[in-house]
Parts: sequence; C-alpha cells; structure tokens
Amino acid sequence: MGFNEKTVKENYIYKGKILSLKNDVVELDNGKKANREIVEHLGGSAILCVKDNKVLLEKQFRYAYKKVLWEIPAGKLNVGEDPMQTAVRELEEECGIKATKVSFLAEVYPLPGYTNEIIRIFKVEDFVSSTTNFDEDEFLECEWVDLSTAKQMIKNGDIKDAKTLIALLSVL
Repeated sequence: MGFNEKTVKENYIYKGKILSLKNDVVELDNGKKANREIVEHLGGSAILCVKDNKVLLEKQFRYAYKKVLWEIPAGKLNVGEDPMQTAVRELEEECGIKATKVSFLAEVYPLPGYTNEIIRIFKVEDFVSSTTNFDEDEFLECEWVDLSTAKQMIKNGDIKDAKTLIALLSVL
C-alpha cells in the first residue's frame, strides 16, 4: 500500500485575495474515496535579523488569535515574486532595514493537514538602515531583543509563532 492520493474532483468553495478554500474528492491507494478540505495560499517569507546578540522582533495584533504576537518580519508572496525578494521587501517596509546580504535558512510547511502554504525563512547576513513603508492596514512595532531574553520569552510562552520559533532555533 502506498501513500498516494489521486484527485478525482476539485471543488472550489471560495476564492479570495489571500487564500482559496477547496473541498476535493480524492481516491486513496486502497480504492476508497475521501474528502480533503484544503486552504490554498501563495505562501510567505520571513527573515531573521540578528546583530550584536540581539534579534529583531515585531509585535503585531493578529485578528485570528485576538492578541498581539511576537514574530520575525514576514509577509505573503505576491504572484510571481521570488521568496527572497518578499523577505527583503517586508524587512524594509516593516522595520526600516535594507538587507544587503541574505541567506536561505529553511522551508516550512506550517499546517500540512489542511493547507499548501509554504513559508521560506531567510537570514540577514548584512544590512543598512532605511525607512519603513507600512501598508495602510498594518500596525506593528519592531524591537531588538537580547537572544537570552528571546529564549526566556519562548520558555514563558510569549513567543508562539511557528516561523519565529523555527528561525530562533538556528541562533539559540
């Protein structure tokens, strides 16, 4: 018995700007059919910025959780945009930091049970100061946090965002 599932029927329930929702019918390797509810998403990029033993974090209200979360800078991909360009763009727009040297850190599947979203995480190797350029509906604050404090924030449950936790694992 294999691990393949063949799409029998795609059924879009909703198509939006950021995501689409499908309820597909698949055929399993044993011949039985099953439904798969999938959230399609273009994906996003995040960027880890560390300098002088401090990490750049953002505080931003996230409506889905109804609370302020601590995160590394990140944003959704535009159609056809290179993931590294997304990360560099978001860092400058949100934090006023222009990355001059960037490396790939990880590719993350945040919720493989029901979405095809992929988040690419990059690390800034070098940067210069720039200016912010927030979206009109974007409200956040950037803060340099000591790595030891960030580690304690994880232990205390203050940092819960998956991409941020994964990125911080590379430097803690």
